[in-house]
Amino acid sequence: MNNIHTQTKLVAFGDLLLRMGTLNGFRFTQANELRVNVGAAEANVCVLLSQLGIKTAYVTRLPENDLAQLALNELHKYKIDTTNCVFGGHRIGLYFIEQGNQIRQSQVIYDRDNTAFSTIGLNQINWGKALEGATHFHWSGTSPGISYEASLACKEAILAAHHKGLIISSDFNYRSKIWRYGKTPAEIMPPLLEYSTITVADLDAVEIYFGIKTDKDTPDTDRFQKAYGLLKLKMPYLKTLAMSFRKSEGQSHIYSAMLMHEDNFYESKQHQIHLVTDQIGSGDAFTAGLLYGLMNQFAAQESIEWATACGVIKQSIPGDFSITSVDEVNHFLINGTSNRISR
Repeated sequence: MNNIHTQTKLVAFGDLLLRMGTLNGFRFTQANELRVNVGAAEANVCVLLSQLGIKTAYVTRLPENDLAQLALNELHKYKIDTTNCVFGGHRIGLYFIEQGNQIRQSQVIYDRDNTAFSTIGLNQINWGKALEGATHFHWSGTSPGISYEASLACKEAILAAHHKGLIISSDFNYRSKIWRYGKTPAEIMPPLLEYSTITVADLDAVEIYFGIKTDKDTPDTDRFQKAYGLLKLKMPYLKTLAMSFRKSEGQSHIYSAMLMHEDNFYESKQHQIHLVTDQIGSGDAFTAGLLYGLMNQFAAQESIEWATACGVIKQSIPGDFSITSVDEVNHFLINGTSNRISR
Protein backbone atom coordinates (compact mmCIF):
# COMPACT_ATOMS: atom_id res chain seq x y z
CA MET A 1 0.00 0.00 0.00
CA ASN A 2 1.21 3.51 -0.80
CA ASN A 3 1.27 6.10 1.98
CA ILE A 4 0.87 9.47 0.26
CA HIS A 5 -1.28 11.15 2.87
CA THR A 6 1.41 13.77 3.64
CA GLN A 7 0.52 15.36 0.30
CA THR A 8 -3.20 15.57 1.06
CA LYS A 9 -5.23 18.07 3.04
CA LEU A 10 -8.95 17.93 3.71
CA VAL A 11 -11.00 21.02 4.52
CA ALA A 12 -14.47 20.45 5.99
CA PHE A 13 -17.34 22.90 6.45
CA GLY A 14 -20.20 22.40 8.87
CA ASP A 15 -22.02 23.23 12.08
CA LEU A 16 -19.97 22.48 15.19
CA LEU A 17 -22.20 21.33 18.07
CA LEU A 18 -22.19 20.61 21.74
CA ARG A 19 -23.70 17.23 22.57
CA MET A 20 -25.55 16.95 25.88
CA GLY A 21 -26.03 13.35 26.91
CA THR A 22 -27.94 11.73 29.76
CA LEU A 23 -25.83 9.44 31.94
CA ASN A 24 -26.12 5.77 32.90
CA GLY A 25 -28.99 4.99 30.56
CA PHE A 26 -31.31 7.57 32.13
CA ARG A 27 -34.18 8.97 30.09
CA PHE A 28 -34.54 12.71 29.44
CA THR A 29 -37.40 12.91 31.93
CA GLN A 30 -35.28 11.22 34.63
CA ALA A 31 -32.05 13.12 34.08
CA ASN A 32 -30.56 15.48 36.66
CA GLU A 33 -27.17 15.87 34.95
CA LEU A 34 -25.82 15.85 31.39
CA ARG A 35 -22.40 15.02 29.97
CA VAL A 36 -20.99 17.52 27.46
CA ASN A 37 -19.20 16.30 24.34
CA VAL A 38 -18.33 18.03 21.09
CA GLY A 39 -19.41 16.69 17.75
CA ALA A 40 -20.97 17.15 14.31
CA ALA A 41 -20.70 15.12 11.16
CA GLU A 42 -17.91 16.99 9.39
CA ALA A 43 -15.90 17.55 12.57
CA ASN A 44 -16.13 13.84 13.37
CA VAL A 45 -14.60 13.06 9.97
CA CYS A 46 -11.76 15.52 10.58
CA VAL A 47 -11.01 14.11 14.04
CA LEU A 48 -10.55 10.57 12.78
CA LEU A 49 -8.63 11.54 9.65
CA SER A 50 -6.28 13.68 11.74
CA GLN A 51 -5.53 10.73 14.02
CA LEU A 52 -4.80 8.62 10.94
CA GLY A 53 -2.23 11.15 9.77
CA ILE A 54 -4.20 13.27 7.30
CA LYS A 55 -3.86 17.05 7.49
CA THR A 56 -7.30 18.56 8.18
CA ALA A 57 -8.92 21.95 8.63
CA TYR A 58 -12.41 22.77 9.85
CA VAL A 59 -14.39 25.87 8.91
CA THR A 60 -17.54 27.08 10.64
CA ARG A 61 -19.16 30.15 12.22
CA LEU A 62 -19.34 30.28 16.00
CA PRO A 63 -20.34 32.77 18.69
CA GLU A 64 -17.48 34.45 20.48
CA ASN A 65 -17.93 32.87 23.90
CA ASP A 66 -16.48 30.19 26.13
CA LEU A 67 -18.79 27.42 24.91
CA ALA A 68 -17.52 27.94 21.38
CA GLN A 69 -13.95 27.95 22.72
CA LEU A 70 -14.64 24.65 24.48
CA ALA A 71 -15.68 23.17 21.13
CA LEU A 72 -12.64 24.57 19.32
CA ASN A 73 -10.31 23.31 22.06
CA GLU A 74 -11.57 19.78 21.44
CA LEU A 75 -10.67 20.07 17.74
CA HIS A 76 -7.25 21.49 18.62
CA LYS A 77 -6.55 18.38 20.72
CA TYR A 78 -6.58 16.44 17.46
CA LYS A 79 -4.42 18.98 15.56
CA ILE A 80 -7.26 20.25 13.38
CA ASP A 81 -6.65 23.71 11.91
CA THR A 82 -9.48 26.11 12.81
CA THR A 83 -7.82 29.40 11.80
CA ASN A 84 -10.42 30.12 9.10
CA CYS A 85 -13.43 29.87 11.39
CA VAL A 86 -15.42 33.09 11.69
CA PHE A 87 -17.30 34.52 14.65
CA GLY A 88 -20.71 36.09 15.05
CA GLY A 89 -24.15 35.39 16.44
CA HIS A 90 -24.90 34.49 20.02
CA ARG A 91 -25.47 30.74 20.26
CA ILE A 92 -23.68 27.50 19.47
CA GLY A 93 -25.88 24.64 18.27
CA LEU A 94 -26.82 21.91 20.74
CA TYR A 95 -28.17 18.43 20.53
CA PHE A 96 -29.38 16.26 23.36
CA ILE A 97 -29.02 12.47 23.34
CA GLU A 98 -30.82 9.85 25.39
CA GLN A 99 -29.00 6.58 24.79
CA GLY A 100 -31.22 3.61 24.06
CA ASN A 101 -30.31 -0.04 24.34
CA GLN A 102 -31.30 -3.32 22.73
CA ILE A 103 -34.90 -2.81 23.85
CA ARG A 104 -35.63 0.85 23.01
CA GLN A 105 -34.12 3.23 20.49
CA SER A 106 -32.01 6.27 21.27
CA GLN A 107 -33.63 9.70 21.14
CA VAL A 108 -32.16 12.96 19.85
CA ILE A 109 -33.52 16.47 20.43
CA TYR A 110 -31.97 19.31 18.43
CA ASP A 111 -31.61 22.92 19.59
CA ARG A 112 -30.09 24.51 16.48
CA ASP A 113 -32.38 27.43 15.62
CA ASN A 114 -30.97 30.98 15.51
CA THR A 115 -27.42 29.79 16.13
CA ALA A 116 -24.23 31.34 14.79
CA PHE A 117 -24.14 28.78 11.98
CA SER A 118 -27.82 28.88 11.08
CA THR A 119 -27.63 32.66 10.60
CA ILE A 120 -24.39 32.65 8.58
CA GLY A 121 -24.28 35.04 5.64
CA LEU A 122 -22.59 34.90 2.26
CA ASN A 123 -19.05 36.24 1.85
CA GLN A 124 -18.30 35.83 5.56
CA ILE A 125 -15.64 33.19 4.92
CA ASN A 126 -12.65 33.83 2.68
CA TRP A 127 -12.77 30.56 0.76
CA GLY A 128 -9.71 31.38 -1.31
CA LYS A 129 -7.70 31.46 1.92
CA ALA A 130 -9.60 28.65 3.65
CA LEU A 131 -8.99 26.23 0.77
CA GLU A 132 -5.35 27.13 0.29
CA GLY A 133 -3.25 23.97 -0.03
CA ALA A 134 -6.31 21.70 0.14
CA THR A 135 -6.77 18.65 -2.04
CA HIS A 136 -10.19 17.60 -0.68
CA PHE A 137 -13.33 19.35 0.55
CA HIS A 138 -15.95 17.60 2.68
CA TRP A 139 -19.50 18.54 3.74
CA SER A 140 -22.69 16.77 4.78
CA GLY A 141 -26.46 17.15 4.57
CA THR A 142 -26.77 18.08 8.24
CA SER A 143 -25.54 21.61 7.49
CA PRO A 144 -27.85 22.83 4.68
CA GLY A 145 -30.76 21.24 6.56
CA ILE A 146 -30.49 23.81 9.38
CA SER A 147 -31.52 26.97 7.54
CA TYR A 148 -31.78 28.50 4.10
CA GLU A 149 -28.86 30.79 4.98
CA ALA A 150 -26.73 27.76 5.85
CA SER A 151 -27.67 26.08 2.56
CA LEU A 152 -26.52 29.15 0.62
CA ALA A 153 -23.25 29.19 2.56
CA CYS A 154 -22.77 25.49 1.73
CA LYS A 155 -23.34 26.25 -1.93
CA GLU A 156 -20.79 29.07 -1.80
CA ALA A 157 -18.21 26.73 -0.22
CA ILE A 158 -18.89 23.86 -2.65
CA LEU A 159 -18.61 26.11 -5.70
CA ALA A 160 -15.34 27.58 -4.40
CA ALA A 161 -13.94 24.07 -3.91
CA HIS A 162 -15.17 23.02 -7.35
CA HIS A 163 -13.59 26.03 -9.05
CA LYS A 164 -10.27 25.23 -7.36
CA GLY A 165 -10.46 21.68 -8.71
CA LEU A 166 -10.64 19.98 -5.30
CA ILE A 167 -12.01 16.50 -4.83
CA ILE A 168 -15.39 17.04 -3.19
CA SER A 169 -16.79 14.43 -0.82
CA SER A 170 -20.23 14.49 0.77
CA ASP A 171 -22.44 12.53 3.12
CA PHE A 172 -26.19 12.60 2.41
CA ASN A 173 -26.86 12.58 6.19
CA TYR A 174 -30.61 13.13 6.11
CA ARG A 175 -32.04 14.10 9.51
CA SER A 176 -35.82 14.55 9.41
CA LYS A 177 -35.95 16.61 12.64
CA ILE A 178 -33.81 19.49 11.33
CA TRP A 179 -35.54 20.32 8.01
CA ARG A 180 -37.97 22.90 9.36
CA TYR A 181 -37.39 26.14 7.45
CA GLY A 182 -39.89 25.72 4.63
CA LYS A 183 -37.69 24.19 1.94
CA THR A 184 -37.74 20.46 1.22
CA PRO A 185 -34.54 18.40 1.03
CA ALA A 186 -35.39 17.62 -2.61
CA GLU A 187 -35.25 21.36 -3.39
CA ILE A 188 -31.96 22.04 -1.61
CA MET A 189 -29.78 18.96 -1.79
CA PRO A 190 -29.52 17.90 -5.48
CA PRO A 191 -27.85 21.15 -6.66
CA LEU A 192 -25.34 20.85 -3.81
CA LEU A 193 -24.59 17.15 -4.33
CA GLU A 194 -24.10 17.69 -8.05
CA TYR A 195 -20.40 18.48 -7.57
CA SER A 196 -19.43 15.46 -5.43
CA THR A 197 -16.84 12.98 -6.65
CA ILE A 198 -17.17 10.81 -3.54
CA THR A 199 -20.39 10.39 -1.59
CA VAL A 200 -21.71 8.29 1.27
CA ALA A 201 -25.46 7.74 1.33
CA ASP A 202 -28.26 5.42 2.36
CA LEU A 203 -31.15 4.18 0.26
CA ASP A 204 -33.79 6.17 2.16
CA ALA A 205 -31.92 9.48 1.71
CA VAL A 206 -31.37 8.74 -1.99
CA GLU A 207 -35.15 8.51 -2.37
CA ILE A 208 -35.86 11.62 -0.26
CA TYR A 209 -33.32 13.82 -2.06
CA PHE A 210 -33.65 12.58 -5.64
CA GLY A 211 -36.87 10.56 -5.77
CA ILE A 212 -34.84 7.47 -6.72
CA LYS A 213 -36.79 4.41 -5.59
CA THR A 214 -35.47 0.88 -5.38
CA ASP A 215 -37.47 -2.29 -4.82
CA LYS A 216 -37.33 -3.25 -1.14
CA ASP A 217 -38.11 -6.85 -2.07
CA THR A 218 -34.84 -7.20 -4.02
CA PRO A 219 -31.40 -7.83 -2.49
CA ASP A 220 -29.47 -4.85 -1.11
CA THR A 221 -26.73 -5.44 -3.69
CA ASP A 222 -29.23 -4.91 -6.53
CA ARG A 223 -30.79 -1.86 -4.87
CA PHE A 224 -27.37 -0.33 -4.23
CA GLN A 225 -26.13 -0.78 -7.79
CA LYS A 226 -29.39 0.54 -9.22
CA ALA A 227 -29.17 3.61 -6.97
CA TYR A 228 -25.60 4.23 -8.16
CA GLY A 229 -26.58 4.05 -11.82
CA LEU A 230 -29.43 6.51 -11.33
CA LEU A 231 -27.41 8.84 -9.09
CA LYS A 232 -24.74 9.15 -11.77
CA LEU A 233 -27.36 10.75 -14.01
CA LYS A 234 -27.93 13.41 -11.32
CA MET A 235 -24.34 13.72 -10.07
CA PRO A 236 -22.11 13.96 -13.16
CA TYR A 237 -18.79 13.99 -11.26
CA LEU A 238 -19.64 10.94 -9.13
CA LYS A 239 -16.97 8.23 -9.17
CA THR A 240 -17.39 6.68 -5.73
CA LEU A 241 -20.55 5.75 -3.80
CA ALA A 242 -20.48 3.89 -0.49
CA MET A 243 -23.20 2.71 1.87
CA SER A 244 -23.06 0.89 5.18
CA PHE A 245 -25.75 -1.62 6.14
CA ARG A 246 -26.87 -2.73 9.58
CA LYS A 247 -29.04 -5.81 10.08
CA SER A 248 -30.39 -7.09 13.38
CA GLU A 249 -29.67 -10.72 14.21
CA GLY A 250 -31.09 -11.59 17.61
CA GLN A 251 -29.35 -9.36 20.14
CA SER A 252 -26.50 -8.62 17.72
CA HIS A 253 -26.03 -6.43 14.65
CA ILE A 254 -24.45 -7.44 11.36
CA TYR A 255 -22.55 -4.48 9.94
CA SER A 256 -21.22 -4.42 6.37
CA ALA A 257 -20.82 -2.05 3.45
CA MET A 258 -20.91 -1.76 -0.32
CA LEU A 259 -18.87 0.37 -2.68
CA MET A 260 -19.14 1.42 -6.29
CA HIS A 261 -15.84 2.86 -7.41
CA GLU A 262 -15.28 3.85 -11.03
CA ASP A 263 -18.23 1.65 -12.04
CA ASN A 264 -16.96 -1.48 -10.27
CA PHE A 265 -18.79 -3.10 -7.34
CA TYR A 266 -17.17 -4.14 -4.05
CA GLU A 267 -18.59 -5.54 -0.83
CA SER A 268 -16.97 -5.64 2.60
CA LYS A 269 -16.78 -8.52 5.03
CA GLN A 270 -19.66 -8.77 7.48
CA HIS A 271 -18.94 -7.95 11.11
CA GLN A 272 -21.06 -9.15 14.00
CA ILE A 273 -21.40 -6.55 16.76
CA HIS A 274 -22.59 -7.96 20.07
CA LEU A 275 -22.37 -4.75 22.09
CA VAL A 276 -22.87 -1.14 20.94
CA THR A 277 -21.43 1.48 23.30
CA ASP A 278 -22.38 4.48 21.14
CA GLN A 279 -23.69 4.30 17.60
CA ILE A 280 -23.65 8.05 16.92
CA GLY A 281 -20.73 9.05 14.74
CA SER A 282 -20.25 5.56 13.27
CA GLY A 283 -21.33 6.81 9.84
CA ASP A 284 -18.79 9.64 10.06
CA ALA A 285 -16.08 7.18 11.06
CA PHE A 286 -17.09 5.04 8.08
CA THR A 287 -16.76 8.07 5.81
CA ALA A 288 -13.35 8.97 7.24
CA GLY A 289 -12.11 5.41 6.78
CA LEU A 290 -13.23 5.44 3.15
CA LEU A 291 -11.55 8.79 2.51
CA TYR A 292 -8.36 7.57 4.16
CA GLY A 293 -8.21 4.56 1.86
CA LEU A 294 -8.91 6.61 -1.26
CA MET A 295 -6.43 9.34 -0.27
CA ASN A 296 -3.73 6.70 0.14
CA GLN A 297 -4.65 5.05 -3.17
CA PHE A 298 -5.53 1.76 -1.53
CA ALA A 299 -7.21 -0.78 -3.76
CA ALA A 300 -10.98 -0.28 -3.77
CA GLN A 301 -11.59 -3.49 -1.79
CA GLU A 302 -9.14 -2.40 0.88
CA SER A 303 -10.76 1.04 1.04
CA ILE A 304 -14.21 -0.37 1.77
CA GLU A 305 -12.78 -2.78 4.36
CA TRP A 306 -11.07 0.20 6.02
CA ALA A 307 -14.30 2.19 6.00
CA THR A 308 -16.23 -0.69 7.54
CA ALA A 309 -13.59 -1.33 10.20
CA CYS A 310 -13.65 2.35 11.23
CA GLY A 311 -17.46 2.25 11.40
CA VAL A 312 -17.38 -0.81 13.65
CA ILE A 313 -14.65 0.46 15.97
CA LYS A 314 -16.50 3.75 16.57
CA GLN A 315 -19.45 1.85 18.02
CA SER A 316 -17.21 0.83 20.93
CA ILE A 317 -16.35 4.45 21.80
CA PRO A 318 -18.58 6.92 23.71
CA GLY A 319 -19.08 10.40 22.30
CA ASP A 320 -19.21 11.63 18.70
CA PHE A 321 -15.50 11.26 17.98
CA SER A 322 -13.85 8.00 16.99
CA ILE A 323 -10.64 7.75 19.01
CA THR A 324 -8.43 5.19 17.27
CA SER A 325 -5.21 4.76 15.29
CA VAL A 326 -3.86 3.23 12.12
CA ASP A 327 -2.37 0.35 14.14
CA GLU A 328 -5.69 -0.37 15.88
CA VAL A 329 -7.63 -0.38 12.60
CA ASN A 330 -5.05 -2.66 10.98
CA HIS A 331 -5.25 -4.99 14.00
CA PHE A 332 -9.03 -5.10 13.65
CA LEU A 333 -8.77 -5.86 9.92
CA ILE A 334 -6.54 -8.84 10.67
CA ASN A 335 -8.13 -10.12 13.89
CA GLY A 336 -11.70 -8.82 13.97
CA THR A 337 -13.45 -7.98 17.23
CA SER A 338 -11.60 -8.90 20.39
CA ASN A 339 -12.05 -9.04 24.16
CA ARG A 340 -8.36 -9.67 24.82
CA ILE A 341 -6.21 -7.20 26.76
CA SER A 342 -3.29 -5.55 24.96
CA ARG A 343 -0.44 -5.68 27.47
